[in-house]
Amino acid sequence: MTGRGRIGAKALVASIVMMVCLGISPAALAQSAAPPALKQEDGAKPALAFAARVAADEARARMIIEFESKPDFTIRYLERPDRIVVDLSPVTFGFDAKSVEARGLIGSIRYGGAGEGRSRLVLGLKAPARLDAAKIEPMESGAGFRLLLDAVATGREAFSELAANTDWNIAVKGARSTGGGEGGSKPFTVVVDAGHGGIDSGAEGVNGTKEKDVTLAFAEALEDALSDLDDIKVVMTRTTDEFISLSGRLRAAHAADADLFLSLHADSIRIRRLRGATVYTLSDRASDAVAATLAAEANHDEAVVGDQFEQAPESVAGILVDLARNETRVFSTGLAGEIIESFEGEVNLIKNPHRQAGFRVLQSADLPSALVELGYLSNPEDEKLLTDEAWRQSTAALLAQSISAYRETILAAGKR
Repeated sequence: MTGRGRIGAKALVASIVMMVCLGISPAALAQSAAPPALKQEDGAKPALAFAARVAADEARARMIIEFESKPDFTIRYLERPDRIVVDLSPVTFGFDAKSVEARGLIGSIRYGGAGEGRSRLVLGLKAPARLDAAKIEPMESGAGFRLLLDAVATGREAFSELAANTDWNIAVKGARSTGGGEGGSKPFTVVVDAGHGGIDSGAEGVNGTKEKDVTLAFAEALEDALSDLDDIKVVMTRTTDEFISLSGRLRAAHAADADLFLSLHADSIRIRRLRGATVYTLSDRASDAVAATLAAEANHDEAVVGDQFEQAPESVAGILVDLARNETRVFSTGLAGEIIESFEGEVNLIKNPHRQAGFRVLQSADLPSALVELGYLSNPEDEKLLTDEAWRQSTAALLAQSISAYRETILAAGKR
């Protein structure tokens, strides 16, 4: 975790880095046309957004939303995937959803409540873009206000700088902040890792479904579900069909200063009758033969495509590493419990659904992490579910709830 979170583990890892330097040998926002009104602090009514329209091509986009009363707003930027986030004081979205269909530079438009006392509009971008204009102004008729958003395509480097400089601690004026980190810490950051990709297609289903496609589609559904939650930032390790090394996935998580790493998979196994979801956490010794087989196959995939996992030096401050890992494993086990609890009765689980294995992608000493096998493509029933959009969205919503519950537990315990 960040700030005061994961402080023990991070301090231990920092000690290892210091030893190296000294030369010591080391080792869906819902797209509802009218979501429920949000509770206000002073009894004020939410601003009614009664009309909206979008005009866009591949280089520019304009969105106008008309309100009965004046809302307050704050602009933020997120990348991987690229988004412009407009946090608003409470709004009732009463316009026709068809009037804001995505087009041109805008790949998706989501809006709705984002926690008590707050609403949110998220513009998913097809390419990096910045807002040339973002303002509230009175309507010419005098009967209300309009929010004007003008976006223009920009370069990757410029957009990355916008995202890096985004301040998540500024509350929207007129709204009550909920779930903000103590002492002004950054939002809880979740890295969602869609397993496999590119030349590494992963497992293949009995009907030809590729694991890399299943995991990416589910990762996108989970990112949408997490966007419903307040003060949670999502970073995707991949958003296209591309190969990313195991070490590259972990580097992305550390670059994002992540609080949580969640890897998504849908494997295949010789036992065709085996089906259901499994949650794996890290262990030096696999909990069973199935776990050992899947971990061996996952760890071997990278060698097949020619990119070796970057092993940490074997004997540097072994005790410090072990202590950091022990603390992290406790957090990871708590996360696994939350996921299983949210799935029970809703998503089919295998027997003893929490298992352990030495998946390399889980081996960061100071980052709580879990690998979720969503099901088995070798089972026809699971394959059918894994390619069903309704199942994907409902399961992603449950997984998002479990992440939120885990986050609240960590905050309550003062571990972040």
